[in-house]
Amino acid sequence: MAERRAFAQKISRTVAAEVRKQISGQYSGSPQLLKNLSLVGNVSHHASVPLTEAVDPVDLEDYLITHPLAVESGPLRDLLEFPPDDIEVVYNPRDCRTLVSAVPEESEMDPHVRDCVRSYTEDWAIVNRKYHKLGTGFNPNTLDKQKERQKGLPKQIFESDEAPDGNSYQDEQDDLKRRSMSIDDTPRGSWACSIFDLKNSLPDALLPSLLDRTPNEDIDHQNDDQRKSNRHKELFALHPAPDEEEPIERLSIPEIPKEHFGQRLLVKCLSLKFEIEIEPIFASLALYDVKEKKKISENFYFDLNSEQMKGMLRPHVPPAAITTLARSAIFSITYPSQDVFLVIKLEKVLQQGDIGECAEPYMIFKEADATKNKEKLEKLRSQADQFCQRLGKYRMPFAWTAIHLMNIVSSAGSLERDSTDVEISAGERKGSWSERRNSSVVGRRSLERTTSGDEACSLTTFRPATLTVTNFFKQEGDRLSDEDLYKFLADMRRPSSVLRRLRPITAQLKIDISPAPENPHYCLTPELLQVKLYPDSRVRPTREILEFPARDVYVPNTTYRNLLFVYPQSLNFANRQGSARNITVKVQFMYGEDPSNAMPVIFGKSSCSEFSKEAYTAVVYHNRSPDFHEEIKVKLPATLTDHHHLLFTFYHVSCQQKQNTPLETPVGYTWIPMLQNGRLKTGQFCLPVSLEKPPQAYSVLSPEVPLPGMKWVDNHKGVFNVELVAASSVHTQDPYLDKFFALVNALDEHMFPVRIGDMRIMENNLENELKSSISALNSSQLEPVVRFLHLLLDKLILLVVRPPVIAGQIVNLGQASFEAMASIVNRLHKNLEGNQDQHGRNSLLTSYIYYVFRLPNTYPNSPSPGPGGLGGSVHYATMARSAVRPASLHLNRSRSLSNSNPDISGTPTSPDDEVRSIIGSKAMDRSCNRMSSHTETSSFLQTLTGRLPTKKLFHEELALQWVVCSGSVREAALQQAWFFFELMVKSMVHHLYFTDKLDAPRKSRFPERFMDDIAALVSTIASDVVSRFQKDAEMVERLNMSLAFFLNDLLSVMDRGFVFSLVKACYKQVSSKLYSLPNPSLLVSLRLDFLRVICSHEHYVTLNLPCSLLTPPASPSPSVSSATSQSSGFSTNVQDQKTANMFELSLPFRQQHYLAGLVLTELAIILDPDADGLFGLHKKVINMVHNLLSSHDSDPRYSDPQVKARVAMLYLPLIGIIMETVPQLYDFTETHNQRGRPSCVAVEDYESEGGNMISQTVAMAIAGAPVPQLVRPSSFLLTSSTGRQHSVFSAESSRSLLICLLWVLKHADETVLQKWFTDLSVLQLNRLLDLLYLCVSCFEYKGKKVFERMNSLTFKKSKDMRAKLEEAILGSIGARQEMVRRSRGQLERSPSGSAFGSQENLRWRKDMTHWRQNTEKLDKSRAEIEHEALIDGNLATEANLIILDTLEIIVQTVSLAESKESILGGVLKVLLHSMACHQSALYLQHCFATQRALVSKFPELLFEEETEQCADLCLRLLRHCSSSVSSIRSHASASLYLLMRQNFEIGNNFARVKMQVTMSLSSLVGTSQSFNEEFLRRSLKTILTYAEEDLELRETTFPDQVQDLVFNLHMILSDTVKMKEHQEDPEMLIDLMYRIAKGYQTSPDLRLTWLQNMAGKHSERSNHAEAAQCLVHSAALVAEYLSMLEDRKYLPVGCVTFQNISSNVLEESAVSDDVVSPDEEGICSGKYFTEAGLVGLLEQAAASFSMAGMYEAVNEVYKVLIPIHEANRDAKKLSVIHGKLQEAFSKIVHQSTGWEFVLCEYFSF
Repeated sequence: MAERRAFAQKISRTVAAEVRKQISGQYSGSPQLLKNLSLVGNVSHHASVPLTEAVDPVDLEDYLITHPLAVESGPLRDLLEFPPDDIEVVYNPRDCRTLVSAVPEESEMDPHVRDCVRSYTEDWAIVNRKYHKLGTGFNPNTLDKQKERQKGLPKQIFESDEAPDGNSYQDEQDDLKRRSMSIDDTPRGSWACSIFDLKNSLPDALLPSLLDRTPNEDIDHQNDDQRKSNRHKELFALHPAPDEEEPIERLSIPEIPKEHFGQRLLVKCLSLKFEIEIEPIFASLALYDVKEKKKISENFYFDLNSEQMKGMLRPHVPPAAITTLARSAIFSITYPSQDVFLVIKLEKVLQQGDIGECAEPYMIFKEADATKNKEKLEKLRSQADQFCQRLGKYRMPFAWTAIHLMNIVSSAGSLERDSTDVEISAGERKGSWSERRNSSVVGRRSLERTTSGDEACSLTTFRPATLTVTNFFKQEGDRLSDEDLYKFLADMRRPSSVLRRLRPITAQLKIDISPAPENPHYCLTPELLQVKLYPDSRVRPTREILEFPARDVYVPNTTYRNLLFVYPQSLNFANRQGSARNITVKVQFMYGEDPSNAMPVIFGKSSCSEFSKEAYTAVVYHNRSPDFHEEIKVKLPATLTDHHHLLFTFYHVSCQQKQNTPLETPVGYTWIPMLQNGRLKTGQFCLPVSLEKPPQAYSVLSPEVPLPGMKWVDNHKGVFNVELVAASSVHTQDPYLDKFFALVNALDEHMFPVRIGDMRIMENNLENELKSSISALNSSQLEPVVRFLHLLLDKLILLVVRPPVIAGQIVNLGQASFEAMASIVNRLHKNLEGNQDQHGRNSLLTSYIYYVFRLPNTYPNSPSPGPGGLGGSVHYATMARSAVRPASLHLNRSRSLSNSNPDISGTPTSPDDEVRSIIGSKAMDRSCNRMSSHTETSSFLQTLTGRLPTKKLFHEELALQWVVCSGSVREAALQQAWFFFELMVKSMVHHLYFTDKLDAPRKSRFPERFMDDIAALVSTIASDVVSRFQKDAEMVERLNMSLAFFLNDLLSVMDRGFVFSLVKACYKQVSSKLYSLPNPSLLVSLRLDFLRVICSHEHYVTLNLPCSLLTPPASPSPSVSSATSQSSGFSTNVQDQKTANMFELSLPFRQQHYLAGLVLTELAIILDPDADGLFGLHKKVINMVHNLLSSHDSDPRYSDPQVKARVAMLYLPLIGIIMETVPQLYDFTETHNQRGRPSCVAVEDYESEGGNMISQTVAMAIAGAPVPQLVRPSSFLLTSSTGRQHSVFSAESSRSLLICLLWVLKHADETVLQKWFTDLSVLQLNRLLDLLYLCVSCFEYKGKKVFERMNSLTFKKSKDMRAKLEEAILGSIGARQEMVRRSRGQLERSPSGSAFGSQENLRWRKDMTHWRQNTEKLDKSRAEIEHEALIDGNLATEANLIILDTLEIIVQTVSLAESKESILGGVLKVLLHSMACHQSALYLQHCFATQRALVSKFPELLFEEETEQCADLCLRLLRHCSSSVSSIRSHASASLYLLMRQNFEIGNNFARVKMQVTMSLSSLVGTSQSFNEEFLRRSLKTILTYAEEDLELRETTFPDQVQDLVFNLHMILSDTVKMKEHQEDPEMLIDLMYRIAKGYQTSPDLRLTWLQNMAGKHSERSNHAEAAQCLVHSAALVAEYLSMLEDRKYLPVGCVTFQNISSNVLEESAVSDDVVSPDEEGICSGKYFTEAGLVGLLEQAAASFSMAGMYEAVNEVYKVLIPIHEANRDAKKLSVIHGKLQEAFSKIVHQSTGWEFVLCEYFSF
């Protein structure tokens, strides 16, 4: 018995402890990580490597060649190797927004433009890991996809859900009361009535062929088939994922690089109406930011004139192109703020008189008075007509107004204070405020403004509005400049606006403003290209308006754009002689000096031609120093030459018609050459103006140059201010970038000398210039660097791959380029924090690598211009590689070296020495003399340049540069290691693709020295992680992840055994460091992240060689074949050896299942109770395993059961590891045992356990208590009094571990499990059973009611949070932790202590704070609760079925090995426990089937050994016989019937079962509240029916005995039903109890039960005397039977002895021997029918008499007791008794009179 109870004793860990002691003796430092964990008590039998050391991986590529799989095809075949199409290189055409792609019209382009255009149009080069989405990073169990996978679940039926509500139940009860007769009407003997009831009730369905004698094997097969059919395939789909943030192993696919847009606003101009209509008016719209003092969009010109008005201009205006007829525009705003205004400016045709005069009529005439002023208006019209005829091509400023945009968008503020009197026809609207930041854009500086609350504005969600603008301000002629405008706008926001005092021009402009739709139709880009979805070219278009963002936007260019905006600002002709007053400027873009060379590249405004050759500024009447507010938009030619220039011609326009005065007179000229030293000229200019036409060849010079013989206004002073702004994705507008691109292009073109700035660079000086221009890239502005990022990185990579030949010498620029890339990448990282993913990868760079980067010159199938302009696809030939490789770089490779040869050093001396030697060699060898092995063969090339230009491989060069770099460059590369790793991997894949090696054997894909470089690189980076993790935590976290992702990627392309050896190298560095750390958890945590990322590989299973049978490895440990295990009596043959290897972290297991071995090793080490500093990592490591298993579970590739079994094989040691942790698991059974309370608890809380009357025998045995009192069964775990020695896992972690265990048990191969079970010792099997017991409680169905209750409470309790908070503080463990740990010790056993067991390390992230959970979980809908209950029900059913499967395997094991019979009790215990929990009908059917099979295989188990279990079983079966679900009833009654039958067959009667059933029924009926006798009656009828149909036993007494039993049960049932009715009437209740007890004369055990029930009821009501009398009767009953059983002189001679105490006691005298003989099996077997039981009863009786004050009776009781103690010579007890007697007699003496006593005596009888 003791041997079998796993929890009764602490499981010995002596072996492990010994090992630990030895090791920690050898090392100083933390012992906990040094131990060799011996799992499951078996010390591994190989020359073992401790778990804290990594083992040497198997050489995967060799292994696959030497161990071909036997099957040719089929699902297992796919497990063996990666699929052939695993990696694909795809070229996706990029999406173009416009119908035709934006490219220059010219065919001839200079190299830089050509590169830009190529960069904006070439396909995306994508390397696709086809199965990547099947890795754990995309595990559907953790995503929303889980809902889909839960569709179509069957609804499981649970009795607890079916149970009626309290109310209806109550009504039923009342009804019963009314029907029932009074007690006296039905004498106890009325069998007749009872039998009549029973015969008339209906039985449940009988189970077919239940009574047939089927061989046990067949029954097992049938049960097995039924259990296995229709099972839920995916266990994890039913299990909620553990709370995790974004899984760390997930790298999302970067966004496709695309053109940047801010928030888009659609503005539609509907109508413009003045009080009088006499001439055309022209309007333009633009956005301004007052705070930044910046115009933030180009102008949108629109024309709302009527046809009649337009007709007035006919002679001057060419037919309008449709593109100029737009009336709606889409504005983009990247940085919306409260300072943005929409400014509307109006112009009209030039006329005589200043603006004030011309505006006067608009202010004085009113529309209403049109008839009154008819003549005046006619006159005005004819004047206007004349001006239009004559001056139709000139404009003059007229009026303006502004709309405060944010007031519209968030029209919460009233719009009154804008004196524009804006009416919003859409009624009062509340705008919605939400802060939306476009993170891909915003640099660090720009964040300051977008975030402050009141400024954040969203333009994407407001309700569309129609505005009517009613007031315009007259334009002041001397206040046209932008500066003046900003002042006005700032003023408009003040309440006392100056503008209010001005007299307005009344008009009506109607505008619609709304968020722009996603894909509007009929849209034109700023270059007038049609955006996709342009169904009909004749429809009026919408214009997209180019944004000039208020602050920098960091987005790489992706489309060709080449625009120039010209802003003439002011002119000063005050000092010019002669008449020049009405001045206009004509602007032309010239490609030569002849007047005819003007190019039609100036965009038209509204209602005119698309492009024109000239543009005029508006005229301010009679002003010699006018300001201008024009914007002239020019489409720049792709390639500019020195002759391209802007020509400005100044004219005086004569407004009056005079004789022989020309319309316009030229009064000055100036120009701007477009290029200066090859760079586009932009910015502010203040130009001198010449009085006469410029001379020949002027265009190459600037007007600032004093040309001889020219006349200038005001002595050649600057008098004309003009600004040029370019919006170009060709011109970088950054001197450093320009210089770099110019030099690189010169190299490509072989054009020397190169002219840059003022310098001419000759070929011999080119190398230095090139290097300095590369390092000067650091000085460039960030914005242009980002805009030209793709091209810049492409060029740097090109320089690495194809070192230029300068002056006949190859120049190695690898180092310079590497440094430049490192510095650019770091600049982006530091300045653009807003767009990094969780791993710190900048999204601009991830997009570059994913879509843009490719190996130069390897465009698929397209002849690309190579050096010297050669086309043709490139072939590589291998050239002997240069031998001058520094010796130190021949790293000792630790691969494929055998340990048996002592001369070969298997591992490098130490990683650090290796690293030092590499770094040391660097000074001598700057890697220049190392050529990579690929060159382009081309004899033509040879003749052309006189030598072969080398073609290096980018990944090889990158690895080399990285290995040899040092100092700040190395630091920069480490900071952003991910970037270089990802580049390297993509380069490797492209290289394999272009050389057709993607299918080549992996060992021959890459040259040895490249692999050496990789090994050196990984080794040094791992040592960085290990040495710096405390100082630079954040950087090391990134570095660690980058390294892991890199190795994960390499597994897809390189020799996988080599990659494993790299993993081992990293592990080695970590473990050597761990020895010296006082507190290892941080570093172990990094290692877990590292491992988790590597294991997220989509072919993780294949990498673990799931098909390999664990043969002991040939070389490393010769002792294996002879090794035998001492600990569990393994036999020595290899077969067993193999099984053991599969279930332990043995050497072969860890070598062949390499990654799985690492994962399970981490789990074993961290969960080990002695691993002190690591308890914070429990959650992390358990989540890793959980995540892997749930990912396999849902993986379509492993859906075949055969394949699943192979996958599960990789996790067999998990069973052992979890068995080891049993004492630390959260105790899910505790909630059960608390149900053992009286009926004050809510019904559903304990109906499933038979209330507090758990068959007392069982209770006593559990409690180990000798005294007969009701004890709460102690926790099922270790005896609770000692307190737990270990920190207990949290409920969540324990649950995750157990679901993993169940998954492995579900899918593992049954024969393998059975083999292993056979090898386990009894102790270990019991441990396994304990685990299963725990699983039953853990996955018990909670029930719908609980879900509803949980819904009404908030979901997570603060207790939990407190525990988590503690963990967060504990973080990385120090003195504080000790304190919290100590205080925890006290909490551990308190009921709430469970919450503090959650040792989960929580990383706090601001966005993850605790109120998040609450808000999500509040108030679920009815459907959600239903869904949750549905899933929980299915999970409970599936979990329990897996447990049942496992129990069956264990039972088979027992059938094989006779020695194991002792564990059957444990099996039974788990079965009974599962019956006691809420279970679904489906599970119970299978459970009863298993129970029947078990009883029929081992009948003597129940009836001889496990008698308490028999009692328990009867109770459970009866409990389910009264179930409301008919299928449960029919199975339970079948089980009960067979139980009787089997008991009968053993000994020709079934007294034991008879008695247990009767007792069970009594306790069940007496205590269970939810009990329904109708259902039980049906089950009793079913049992009768079986007895009638059982032909075999018809001739025996069995049917009659059954009938007797059933009738007796039915009687009890009726009586107890009555008892229930009288619950409120204690006297009646006790009377009934007395009557029932009387009815049990023939059954001493039951009579005893009822006497005790009565005693209990009496003492509850403090009727101590009555209670004492009941106990005396009990004692008399026991004495009677004891005297029959054993003849001992000192025992009382039956009930006669007790006559002095109670005169009625003779009722207990034994009925004549023929009715009951005490030797009969099953009678008087309770524990009270012993000497100790008798003593106990008497002591209780004495105590009760004493409390009742009946002291004489106390004396009488002790008279019976004293002889017994004397006989046993128990002096201690005797002294206690005499003490009690003394007290009793002294009390009698003290009582004043004897009356009270006499009366007391009188009433008690």
